[in-house]
Amino acid sequence: MSALVNKIKTFMLVAGDILILYLALFLTLFLRYGDNWENFWGDHFSAFSVIYFLWLLVFYIIGLYDLSVARNNIYFFVTLAKALVINAFLAIAFFYFFSYFNITPKTNLFIDLGLFALFFIFWRQFYNHFVKTSALLNNVLVIGQSRESQELIKYIKDNPQLGYRIKKIVDPAEVKILYDLIDTIVQEKIQVVVTSVDPRKDAELVRNLYQCIPLKVMLADLPSFYEKITGKIPVSAIEEVWFLENLMTGRKVFFEMLKRIIDILAALILGFFTLVILPLVAFLIKIDKPGPIFYRQKRVGQDNRIFEVIKFRTMVRDAEKEGAQWAQKNDERVTHVGKFLRKTRLDELPQLWNVLRGDMSFVGPRPERPEFAFSNELLAKIPFYQIRHTIKPGLTGWAQIKYPYGSSIEDTLQKLQFDLYYIKNRSLILELAIILKTIKTILSGGGI
Repeated sequence: MSALVNKIKTFMLVAGDILILYLALFLTLFLRYGDNWENFWGDHFSAFSVIYFLWLLVFYIIGLYDLSVARNNIYFFVTLAKALVINAFLAIAFFYFFSYFNITPKTNLFIDLGLFALFFIFWRQFYNHFVKTSALLNNVLVIGQSRESQELIKYIKDNPQLGYRIKKIVDPAEVKILYDLIDTIVQEKIQVVVTSVDPRKDAELVRNLYQCIPLKVMLADLPSFYEKITGKIPVSAIEEVWFLENLMTGRKVFFEMLKRIIDILAALILGFFTLVILPLVAFLIKIDKPGPIFYRQKRVGQDNRIFEVIKFRTMVRDAEKEGAQWAQKNDERVTHVGKFLRKTRLDELPQLWNVLRGDMSFVGPRPERPEFAFSNELLAKIPFYQIRHTIKPGLTGWAQIKYPYGSSIEDTLQKLQFDLYYIKNRSLILELAIILKTIKTILSGGGI
């Protein structure tokens, strides 16, 4: 039910944006031409529809259709301002350099931009306030407390626009009394019950929850609800049976075959671009710091196979003469040119060869170094880590866009939880979303 509600919210958001776009266009033509606006509507409608499609795509890439951003705070307004500026440049470039349509609007374009920006800001503020109203929030009862349940509770409290409100937290022992549980659900108007205790291991809890079926509440176990809300799998809250239930239901043969075809075609297209810029990048790397142009390093691939990844060199020579080290934010070993290559992700382009060879895919878990992936400390502290090696690693991935930096075992645990979410839910839609979000990261200079 909650997933449907969030889809409805997103649909309302997109529909509202489209309505505002065409309302701004109508008012622009009405202000310019009065009662004769209909004579100009046809040409403007077709041309501006192309522009509006690009604008909506920019909104998606920059994150304005992510419900977690639907808050009237400084981050939202900064993101909104960036999107409007990008869209203004896109519109200007389109009409002034693309002459397919019969119009080259100047005044109309700027009036439309101004009206749309004004209406859009008011519409989004209204929407952001609307999605957090009490009437749209599902009351949640949490049974049991753990590290993951505390994280979930905090996440829900910080993001009311997702549609949930924590009303009650009870100890599993309190649920032993049936009438207390029913009374709590009725009095607190609970719609969702989340249990951090596995009902299959508590027969008494199962009997009491069974009696609550007539109350028409949604029952969810903590791992499933946590996954749906946060986009990651709580590793310490699952056991081996979770993998049997979720990762052995099918090998997604058709998806993997189609993904491989897309990987090859995209690698060939981007490979041509890489060849074009190669002389310039090579020259900049050489004049910055002494050393080779390319950097080769062993990584762990699918089924724990070791392969050699190739990238443009971004660090000083002998950066790891004292042994392997975690990647760090603001790493002093990174050269001046290397910082630029990392921020723009240009250093990753030589890995297109790895994609063509089949060592990697465009989307997948980040390929880790054997020194870290097979270390006894990591394997002891992070259960199920090797599961991420059941699929090909990628140039980008769900973990990379959700949790960009990893310089410790705790960071590795967080990224594993996102990797498991991707492995379970991978699809062409999720692949496209990851690629678009990666474009946003590149444009915002969020590389590492």
